[in-house]
Amino acid sequence: MIKLIVGLGNPGRQYEKTRHNAGFLFLDSLASDSNSSWVSESGFDGQLAEIGVAGNKVLLLKPCTFMNRSGQSVGKVVRYYKLAPNEVLVVHDELDFEPGIVKLKKDGGHAGHNGLRDIIAHLGVKEFYRLRIGIGRPLPGKAVADYVLSTPSKNDWKLILSAFDFAASYIEQIVTGDMAVVMNKLNSK
Repeated sequence: MIKLIVGLGNPGRQYEKTRHNAGFLFLDSLASDSNSSWVSESGFDGQLAEIGVAGNKVLLLKPCTFMNRSGQSVGKVVRYYKLAPNEVLVVHDELDFEPGIVKLKKDGGHAGHNGLRDIIAHLGVKEFYRLRIGIGRPLPGKAVADYVLSTPSKNDWKLILSAFDFAASYIEQIVTGDMAVVMNKLNSK
């Protein structure tokens, strides 16, 4: 069962609607749908919200440490609430998928994603779930950092929002641990 959903992104107005903030934006939509508010928790270096899913309390976390130090915040929350890695879902942008694609997986490396790299370093394990939101890749010759920190086109933004809606429709099954069914549905689309 998932007890903590972490959205990855960067704090600050200049990053709000960038591709790299897909995790933050997805959590904002979950909190909004549940009429939940964000509370800044300096002891956790992040913002927390709480939602109810299928009768279960689920914490939402947006680390305020910038992407490459996300593990600092995640590690503090996981230790404080005594969570097992398989009770954590990390939502992040994924360069390897086109906008509109969303997939769920467990374990694995960081594939160059600095937020995941830092979470793995702080938790000391890779055995947590990841909800990967496709943002596509930049054109050849364009810098990845500039691409992920830029605003998507209107068409890409529509596709990313549709991925949020699609993933959110499975959030109850994800939280209650029906991962094989969800992976089959999301990963085959």
